[in-house]
Amino acid sequence: MSGFLDEFKNAFTKRNNGLVQIILVNVIVFLTLLVSKIVLTLSGLSVYYTEVFNQLQLPASLPELAQKPWTLITYFFTHENIFHILFNMLFLYWFGKLVDEYLGNRRLINLYMLGGILGGVAYIVIYNLVPYFHEAVANSLMMGASGAAFAVVVGAATLLPNYTFHLLFLGPVRIKYIALFYVISSFAQTTGSNAGGNIAHLGGALLGFIFIKQLQRGTDLGKPLDGLTGFVRRLFTPKPRPSMKVTYRSQSKTSLTSMTSDGFPDDDEIDAILDKISKSGYESLTREEKQKLFRASQRN
Repeated sequence: MSGFLDEFKNAFTKRNNGLVQIILVNVIVFLTLLVSKIVLTLSGLSVYYTEVFNQLQLPASLPELAQKPWTLITYFFTHENIFHILFNMLFLYWFGKLVDEYLGNRRLINLYMLGGILGGVAYIVIYNLVPYFHEAVANSLMMGASGAAFAVVVGAATLLPNYTFHLLFLGPVRIKYIALFYVISSFAQTTGSNAGGNIAHLGGALLGFIFIKQLQRGTDLGKPLDGLTGFVRRLFTPKPRPSMKVTYRSQSKTSLTSMTSDGFPDDDEIDAILDKISKSGYESLTREEKQKLFRASQRN
């Protein structure tokens, strides 16, 4: 048991482990709600579970949202059905690994958070402006990480449209077609029983597309979130013990020559990466080399 707890703790405190941390937060919330539901229901106190659960779901009603604005964040960490969280976390993991590898931990977290927020905003706006949904506004609540996950899925497909997944029974499929299929499927179900959830999917997908396109133009839409996400990470990261500082003259020289004065990789380093691609292919690049190549592409 202690070994499991140590692994769990390490997952939260490990640097650049945002994808796993997002998944763990979702799982912790799910298990906490599950245990609470069973205990309170068996105790004849299920009304308290319902009240707590409603404090985490996102309402479409603007007056109700004004009373619990935190739900714009909590809803995309909240699940009640095991298959709901399972499929959301699997999609998030598969596509999130690509975003993390090519763009880094920070941008993956920001993409997930912004996708969840815009997905929630899209749900609220559409439900309050489109007459078709007016009768449902007062009693409509939404939960689940689907909108945030869709942002990561479409973000990955926008960044690497021809990257291929090998799917069971279908074989190799480019991820741009996988993303397109789920976007069309969500659009087709915007008048169904889970209309709010599918609208959130589309909102998250739109954010994922815009986020990557703006990043390729040199604009990082996630920067306003850096302060918040940094604060949350510090809550789970223990303060390092004081250690002896050792400086190596040769390493200092290398670090100075690896970047230009404007913070981009220098031409010699990019040429070396391009040579490696021509000899061994793009997949032979390390994670750091892929991120440097992407950063160089942002330079005007």
